[in-house]
Amino acid sequence: MQTSILLIVFLPLLAAIVAGLVNKGAPSVFAKAITTGSLFVACALSWPIFLGFVNGSAEADVVPVLTWVQSGALSFDWALRVDTLTAVMLVVITTVSALVHLYSWGYMEEDPGQPRFFAYLSLFTFAMLMLVTADNLVQMFFGWEGVGLASYLLIGFWFKKPSANAAAIKAFVVNRVGDLGFMMGIFGTFWVFGTVSIPEILAAAPGMSGATIGFLGLRVQTMDVLCILLFIGAMGKSAQLGLHTWLPDAMEGPTPVSALIHAATMVTAGVFMVCRLSPMFETAPVALAMVTFIGAATCIFAATVGTTQWDIKRVIAYSTCSQLGYMFFAAGVGAYGAAMFHLFTHAFFKALLFLGAGSVIHAMHHEQDMRYYGGLRKEIPLTFWAMMAGTLAITGVGVLYVFGFAGFYSKDAILEAAFARGTELGNFAFWMGALAALLTSFYSWRLMFLTFWGKPRWADSHHIQHAVHDGHDEPDEHNAPKQEDAGEDVTHAVPSPNYEAGTAGYHPHESPISMLIPLGVLSIGAVLAGYVFRDAFIDGSSGAVNGAFWAGSIYFNENLIHGLHAVPTWVKLTATVVMLLGLLAAWLAYIKDTSIPGKAAEQLGPVYRFFYNKWYFDELYHYLFVIPAFWLGRQFWKLGDIGTIDRFGPNGVAWVVEKGSVGAKRFQTGYLYSYALVMLLGLVAAITWVLF
Repeated sequence: MQTSILLIVFLPLLAAIVAGLVNKGAPSVFAKAITTGSLFVACALSWPIFLGFVNGSAEADVVPVLTWVQSGALSFDWALRVDTLTAVMLVVITTVSALVHLYSWGYMEEDPGQPRFFAYLSLFTFAMLMLVTADNLVQMFFGWEGVGLASYLLIGFWFKKPSANAAAIKAFVVNRVGDLGFMMGIFGTFWVFGTVSIPEILAAAPGMSGATIGFLGLRVQTMDVLCILLFIGAMGKSAQLGLHTWLPDAMEGPTPVSALIHAATMVTAGVFMVCRLSPMFETAPVALAMVTFIGAATCIFAATVGTTQWDIKRVIAYSTCSQLGYMFFAAGVGAYGAAMFHLFTHAFFKALLFLGAGSVIHAMHHEQDMRYYGGLRKEIPLTFWAMMAGTLAITGVGVLYVFGFAGFYSKDAILEAAFARGTELGNFAFWMGALAALLTSFYSWRLMFLTFWGKPRWADSHHIQHAVHDGHDEPDEHNAPKQEDAGEDVTHAVPSPNYEAGTAGYHPHESPISMLIPLGVLSIGAVLAGYVFRDAFIDGSSGAVNGAFWAGSIYFNENLIHGLHAVPTWVKLTATVVMLLGLLAAWLAYIKDTSIPGKAAEQLGPVYRFFYNKWYFDELYHYLFVIPAFWLGRQFWKLGDIGTIDRFGPNGVAWVVEKGSVGAKRFQTGYLYSYALVMLLGLVAAITWVLF
């Protein structure tokens, strides 16, 4: 297994280096083939490891790479830890990344920067693999920052597009806020435990329960402080309420980037970190309460915003933010297995929805406003059925004790665990999660109805008009930054205008096979992942006799799991009932009577605008942080740089030289006797200095 782990982790790095070096020196197909091939090899090696843990035949292992740091009390190696938690993340990362690489063959076909794009994808995958195989906190931080760098490069891939650059910078800056907390948490953990080794820290964590430390002039619980600081890092990376503002804008990157980074991998890094350090968090009740509250609040916040957005990618982006909230409040109530289960199933159906949305955008000549769609199920049937599978999975469609799609098992398990916890925060999380499930069903079916049902409404789309006028009856690839308006907020005078039905002579066509194959594979995961793996993730059962799936890789609360299965029937049916209510509401508003959304938005004006404008977080941060930061920067520039450094530095020296030159030129008279006099005076001065 050790050789397999080394290949899984380092093949993407080697592929990224090769693809980057041959950026302009070889055909783009070479870079595409080597990066995609390496990821499929990594994927093929990852699944046997994961299935070995499922059937109980595999054991945790640590693969040494090299001695990394030896400095006084700080000493650690670069080693790759492989246990159940790592195995779960390996299949998620390599599977989604391999399919995204393949999908990008068709999606980015005409882009001149393909080698660079595929190199970035593989670099990101390597960084994410480094993060999840980390055996110590410094190595985890290396991967943590690596995925931040790669996401910056991928979001801003179309660097000639100002909005893409702005989105990349925003993601980078917001994540630096979270990373500051993460770094402080790592520093504090080393100071308290004297090591950065994760196994050693987790073994010693129970002994620190009840210990106190001085922090900001107060005497507080040591573990609470450390875990809260670490969780702040998770809030930034996983786009939780307060540090979430970068995620919707990150849709400026190409759609494959959204599927890889902002649906299945990077944004789940915070959830992974909390679960990896779950024995620490179990000794920190205040930190767990914070995780629960922030997760539940994020869950409902993002769901409310998702109900009002028109950009197809933004709807799915806010859906991602909401689903991450589910994972965090599951961890907050102690159901770490349920949190990882939802992470696992979410990777399949959310990557499927993002790639499906990319297929729709591809078919609609880069149009992303759902109000210009309609009737597409007959035009692109394969994409329709793929997105249908993703929608059935995310909304949690299923029949209790019979069969359900992926989200039916993972999301329901989270709600049941929150209820079974029996605390006030647990009940709060349960009801917020139930309400968010209703809104999730509503905005998911709203997306489907606006996109695939009704009459064609794309005659007024300027993207379609451009295609028709230029004679492009078939959709072309997403190659030019100016053509894809990912993440841009489309503002209209009224929320639900009655667009003129019609096609304007444009005929959408299905995506190429390289884009459809990933949709088909992910559809299988969206349908079966929950049903097949529910026992392993939730109950911790494996194929080994008396074996446990998690095997100590996370904190496993058996009492909570027993309570989860014993909740009342109405709790088990809650998610299904709210799913049906959301479906009914969407059908009434977007199929039965399409005038309802406009009337509702008008009657609920302030509430609608509040949700549509994302609770005004961007505006709030603009006035609280951006304007003061610009003002402070101008003061440093005008008073510090220009008024002090330049004035007394280069400008001051130049002034002295200039004035000195004016005085010196008076001695340059051009008369011989003047020069002789100066020479005589100099000679007298020199003799005087020597003699006296």
